[in-house]
Amino acid sequence: MIFTCGGTAGHVNPALALAGLIKERKPESEILFVGAHRGIEKKLIETAGWPFRAVEVSNFHRSMRPKEIWHNLVSLKNFLCSPGEARRLLREFPADLVVGTGGYASYPMILSASRLNIPTAIHESNAIPGLTTRLLEGHAELIMVGFEECRRNYKHPEKVLVTGTPVRGDFFRLTKREAKQRAGLDDSRPLIVSFFGSLGASEMNREMAQFLALEKKGGAPFHHIHGAGAIDCRHMNEHLAAAGADLGETPELEVREYIQDMNVLMRAADLVICRAGASTISELTALGVPAIIIPSPNVANNHQEANARVLADAGGAVMVLERDSSGEKLYRLAGDILADVPRRKAMGQKMAALGSIDAAERIYDAVMALCRQGAK
Repeated sequence: MIFTCGGTAGHVNPALALAGLIKERKPESEILFVGAHRGIEKKLIETAGWPFRAVEVSNFHRSMRPKEIWHNLVSLKNFLCSPGEARRLLREFPADLVVGTGGYASYPMILSASRLNIPTAIHESNAIPGLTTRLLEGHAELIMVGFEECRRNYKHPEKVLVTGTPVRGDFFRLTKREAKQRAGLDDSRPLIVSFFGSLGASEMNREMAQFLALEKKGGAPFHHIHGAGAIDCRHMNEHLAAAGADLGETPELEVREYIQDMNVLMRAADLVICRAGASTISELTALGVPAIIIPSPNVANNHQEANARVLADAGGAVMVLERDSSGEKLYRLAGDILADVPRRKAMGQKMAALGSIDAAERIYDAVMALCRQGAK
């Protein structure tokens, strides 16, 4: 079996979860991952211990600057040549099934497998299908999505199966109480966890500095752990100083570069403030955690706003557009949610109703059925 994915961790993680389940259920299975030469997927997949091969694919930039025009010409060449690379790889590794979970590398692999009559499936984590998924919709035999609302975004809804998006198993190993104990939270104050991606977001970090300053001024009514991200973390002290917040004597309020124990803190959280990436929304819904979501405006097809709107329309989250956001507004909104226990509980229940804790099982059953059909 071949998994093809890349570009973001949100594309890679579902494939890793499914590959692990397949290997657990069918230890004799041979699994190969295929991605781009220079993508994040190579490190993630090899770190997880899976074999990895690359095809030469690259994205297209929306700019007419000379450097970007040259990049796009190279990308066009790769786009035209990559199916040949994929066919050669499929001859070397004659797969019974090829599963794409997003990213440019999925295109040549799914297209070539389809032309070779190898069963193919796609999993799309976002509410709005990405460019690769749209290009491949006519070639894949099965399209798996996170929510029922996604079905209307496809030209072939008869191919669509709602499975949810897999979440790592370690997110479910602790109860909420155990997670709070693990995090060292020994009082009744609720926990806010905030983050805006592994690299961070400068504007949102400034707002979180204002948020933290208001918390400190109010006597730290909540525990709050904020992940500032690798790029902007070094500026966080400047943001805090500008907001008038010295957190040195307020251990309840903590800023980290990166939240390593996300599985524990998401489980312990009473409210999450975050973006609307595919991995994040799958974790929120699987755990049933209320959220304030500020979707990134800097993504293709504005797909994060579409992701956030699914959760907000269901009542599990409140969506605030970045242009309307401020530290004070988010602080007041968070305070209102945390002070209203029935509202918070209802939001958690509505969030959980969207989740699929058995998403990996559903996808496993679906792709195994495709394999059996292909073997006939």
